[in-house]
Amino acid sequence: MRIAISGSSGMVGRALATALLADGHDVVPLVRDNADGIHWTPATGEFDQEKMGDVDVLVHLAGENIAQGRWTKAKKERIRSSRTDATRLLCESLAKMKSGPRTMISASAIGIYGDRGDEVLDEDAAPGEGFLPDVCRNWESATQVVVDAGMRVVNLRLGMVLSRAGGALKPMLLPFKLGLGGRMGSGRQYWSWITLTDAVRVIQFTIDTPTLSGPVNAVTPVAVTNLEFTKALGKAIRRPTIFPMPGPAARMVLGQMADGLILASARVVPRKLEEAGFKFSHSQLDDALQHVLANKP
Repeated sequence: MRIAISGSSGMVGRALATALLADGHDVVPLVRDNADGIHWTPATGEFDQEKMGDVDVLVHLAGENIAQGRWTKAKKERIRSSRTDATRLLCESLAKMKSGPRTMISASAIGIYGDRGDEVLDEDAAPGEGFLPDVCRNWESATQVVVDAGMRVVNLRLGMVLSRAGGALKPMLLPFKLGLGGRMGSGRQYWSWITLTDAVRVIQFTIDTPTLSGPVNAVTPVAVTNLEFTKALGKAIRRPTIFPMPGPAARMVLGQMADGLILASARVVPRKLEEAGFKFSHSQLDDALQHVLANKP
């Protein structure tokens, strides 16, 4: 197939492109400059329609990094606009085409569920309240115009993607290796995660499984508490984890991002993937961390 990827320079996009090329697919990036690929202007939703007309699948991963920098008013607007506005404009342009992709895998996030304690959350769970749930809800709604036009759309609700190349794990590694790691907040909040390897496999699976559409949780079946994650990471790198970061300290350092990403609890399960027959390569955290830390980015 000919598969276009937005956000192809990001951690997931790079790994996905490598895997798709290895499978024999033709991979073309959506780019904002004159480099090789399909030229795309997120601010207007315009793209090279001639090149897009030959695409079978669009994997839409582009968006402002939510885990980098404090959530100032300007940062929050970039997070919102790069997801909701850019996706809406892109989809409005796609809906007007007579040919082009018939399948769209559009990134979303488990942030849609908000802070839910130990409640088990599958794809039928209602959205939560707050900044991230609002962004994710509008992000997914922005794809409705192409659904109405007959395109199969998967809203891929990604959890914390574990990789040495980036994401949440990379900035944790140095303090943990120095023996300065520890639980964050109460440590009782659930973190729902997936390895980069399995995240890529999930995207490939959703491309190849026409019965999947709408929200799909891209997390392993076994969420862990922050305390369990902390102990597992310390064990994996053979370091103590005795320096906790209390909630107030996390908020002082990270601002609003602490409540949105670090201290929030989301115990998410991948019901749709399991029902469709997907098998995770790494569903247990100890094994996953060994795999991630043993492999180069």
